[in-house]
Amino acid sequence: MVLDKRIPVTVITGFLGSGKTTLVNRILKEKHGLGKVAVIENEFGEVGVDDGLLMNAKEEILEMNNGCICCTVRGDLIKILRRLRKRDRDIDLVLIETTGLADPAPVAQTFFVDDEVKEAYRLDAILTVADAAHLLQHLDEHKPEGQVAFADVVLLNKVDLVSAEQQAEVTRRIRAINSTAQLHACVRSDVPLESLLGLGAFSLERVMAEEPDFLTHDSSVGSVGLTLPGRLHMGRLNAWLSRLLRERGTDLFRSKGLLSIAGTDDRYVFQGVHMLMGFASSADGVGRPWAPGEERVSRLVFIGRNLDRSELEAGLRACL
Repeated sequence: MVLDKRIPVTVITGFLGSGKTTLVNRILKEKHGLGKVAVIENEFGEVGVDDGLLMNAKEEILEMNNGCICCTVRGDLIKILRRLRKRDRDIDLVLIETTGLADPAPVAQTFFVDDEVKEAYRLDAILTVADAAHLLQHLDEHKPEGQVAFADVVLLNKVDLVSAEQQAEVTRRIRAINSTAQLHACVRSDVPLESLLGLGAFSLERVMAEEPDFLTHDSSVGSVGLTLPGRLHMGRLNAWLSRLLRERGTDLFRSKGLLSIAGTDDRYVFQGVHMLMGFASSADGVGRPWAPGEERVSRLVFIGRNLDRSELEAGLRACL
């Protein structure tokens, strides 16, 4: 097995005032055993404010100050990641804190589209910090749906400011949008860092580590999980996924799958962000191959708007 030596990247997103900077400060000051951390910051507007809130730390903080991170992702973010890699090869972990107004999709897409970035870095997880006291209002205004839908981990922060009934309703709404993310209720973003960093949420082993409990809900944004025994034809699968993402990519926030492919014992994974998609396998050092006699089952998750389960199931079955 080839060891993946690329630098893991955690994207931290969340609405304005949710507690993202508090979390970044904790990561910078606590002893977490993850080595040297670099933080890429962005604050919406010409003059950054968050740099005044960040505590002094040995880790290097790079700030992107020419607009929303979404608008500059294919410029500034790629340039910063390239420069960081060339200047300091001792970095062990990168945090990207997005502005509260940002859709995390363009940030995640950076790790699919740029060859130099793909070679040096791997996306570890998307972490969303949610304000328990205000999330329902924001969701009713459809502002942070994408941030919740894209998350691998959700920190439901400031639960001390709401009742048990309010917390339960916020949790229900989060689960209606994203049924697969890890969910941590907390105060002042105080969650054990081992639950947030170095997760490998985009890795083979974590894509479908547990059978998700898919919920029925009344939101237009939700999750569909598919499980299919057998071995998929790689050509047909690639064609179907490519067509699906091309035609429905605007509505598909995240797609991911653990795949059993005919003709090989390597275990495959695919990750999609809107219209972009990437494959990896145990031959690339991502996870382990299928064991002799192990039941081979493909599992896929789609998170997005107005998803048709029967249509997705029929498309996947046609790939056998």
